[in-house]
Amino acid sequence: MSDPRQTPKIACLSNGPYYLLHDMTPAAVPNLCREGGEPCATVRGVALCRCGASKNKPFCDGTHGTIGFKDRRVTEETQNRRVDYAGKRITIHDNRGICSHAGFCTEGLKSVFRMGEEPWIDPDGASAEEIIETVKKCPSGALSYSIENVEYRDQDREPMVTVTDDGPYAITGGIELIGVPFGEGASKEHYTLCRCGASKNKPFCDGSHWEVEFTDPVR
Repeated sequence: MSDPRQTPKIACLSNGPYYLLHDMTPAAVPNLCREGGEPCATVRGVALCRCGASKNKPFCDGTHGTIGFKDRRVTEETQNRRVDYAGKRITIHDNRGICSHAGFCTEGLKSVFRMGEEPWIDPDGASAEEIIETVKKCPSGALSYSIENVEYRDQDREPMVTVTDDGPYAITGGIELIGVPFGEGASKEHYTLCRCGASKNKPFCDGSHWEVEFTDPVR
């Protein structure tokens, strides 16, 4: 894994972009100094669009200011609740309030993750191995699992921000999200951040990009 002192961090600027700080060691800015000749140093990073309207996606171009983007979270806190589904070999943990609705579970293992049924998760609907492989694909951190009372939530991955096609930023590798509370039972090793601007659970993705038909012409 990377040197933990250099693990990237993400800051959510108020009513503005995400700021990905990829090098926390201050460095002198070229061609910029103070009157006395001292260099001006800062940490290095990049501003990423989260209003959904930048013409230079995934980078911020300042459009959030002209469209009046607001980063207020409007979901009910009561939705932030983890439910446990205990089976014979494995227990599946799920927090619907932080799901990004990527569909890896409902499309990949329909015998366990059953849309429209109650309860919607059947932990005995497939082998434990199949369930584990499916849960590992969950990008939002809404799903995890336990075997013999030991919970498995995170994976050992290098830090990375992936700009998904017409969807959220998928964060892996334990990149710190500065000053933002996570949902009950949520992973901090992997999570998804809204980039369409329409999520009701900002800064996290809630699948609203599907509803607003968000597209990113730059691939």
